[in-house]
Amino acid sequence: MRVLLSTYGTRGDVEPLVALAVRLRALGAEVRMCTPPDEEFARRLKELGIEQVAVGPPVRTLMRDSSVPTAEELSQARDRLVDEQFAVLPAAAEGCGILVAAGLGQVAARSVAEAAGIRYVHVTYAAVNLPSPHHAPPPRPGWPEPAAADNRTLWERDARLVTAQFGEALNRHRAALGLGPVDNVRDHVLTARPWLAADPALGPWPAAPGLEVTQTGPWMLPDDRPLPPDLVSFLRAGAPPVYVGFGSLRPAEGIGGKVIEAVRARGHRVLVSRGWADLEPIDDGEDCFALGEVSHQSLFPELAAVVHHGGAGTTQTAARAGVPQLVVPLHLSDNLYWAGRVADLGLGTTLDGPSASADSLYAAFGTVLDPATRARARSLAERIRTDGAETAARLLLASRH
Repeated sequence: MRVLLSTYGTRGDVEPLVALAVRLRALGAEVRMCTPPDEEFARRLKELGIEQVAVGPPVRTLMRDSSVPTAEELSQARDRLVDEQFAVLPAAAEGCGILVAAGLGQVAARSVAEAAGIRYVHVTYAAVNLPSPHHAPPPRPGWPEPAAADNRTLWERDARLVTAQFGEALNRHRAALGLGPVDNVRDHVLTARPWLAADPALGPWPAAPGLEVTQTGPWMLPDDRPLPPDLVSFLRAGAPPVYVGFGSLRPAEGIGGKVIEAVRARGHRVLVSRGWADLEPIDDGEDCFALGEVSHQSLFPELAAVVHHGGAGTTQTAARAGVPQLVVPLHLSDNLYWAGRVADLGLGTTLDGPSASADSLYAAFGTVLDPATRARARSLAERIRTDGAETAARLLLASRH
């Protein structure tokens, strides 16, 4: 059995599929992956011996662009990506029996699978991406923020917007493949039986009519790489520090420096993760240490707290480590959802980056560093699943046709 895995996005979008790929191969399947052409993704897959098919422009270049694209520019970029998916995925799917697509942006995947006569599975990494009366749709860049309304109305509006964006391009390509038109692009991509690769204790699926969701737990690989010697020396030189990092995203202007000052005001040392935004300490103080790529699974248990943007992977890794969290979410995708889950479960708190002040950050760290918060985080850590990718791989291969 050969399986095609496809996504487009940052590391947080790609790594879960890498975990699934490794588990599928361990069970005897062949795996091919469609990802952005970024060098780090190509290197990662080459090291694991996984065949890569590049689709779309490099994501890191887009994320480093300091200018905010207009709604028209975003719309044009989305249409170009759909065209490229239809140009690349049919050949990538040749010889495959299953196509697994991650993210709403995989507009072409179901049609390609349908034309090839193979099984299609859509997966998302957060419950908020699936329609439910229990939550509103996530923010979608370039689209106007809706006025207050009930969740059902917001989801109906969301479906209309997705179809307005992708409907013409999707149906044009479907006609070329001899397939009938689609009148609801979002629900077509998601299907009535989507998979949810998130932890049931941290991000459960609130049952909703019309969807039969398979929740497998998060797709993560064990990462027991040792920490660099200079980082180990820093950790051993004092009390546990606070980690500050925003992964592949660019945080609000100046928020990194504000967080560092607030951590210091609470008497803690700071680890600054450079990430794709190239964050750096605000001075050369001995209580601050800048780090590059390290194993979060090895690092997070050593910390007093983790400050991050609300990505699914970072949130779940911190929860699994039993460490308190301060989420400074971007108004993007599932960041606000994970920030809300952290706050609701008492694992920490959340702040809006642009409006964060010295006083609000100081108060937030009072909550995050409270022993009761750490106790709740440790309690939840005992319930976090570690077998999600294994579970998903076995389900895929057991239900093949």
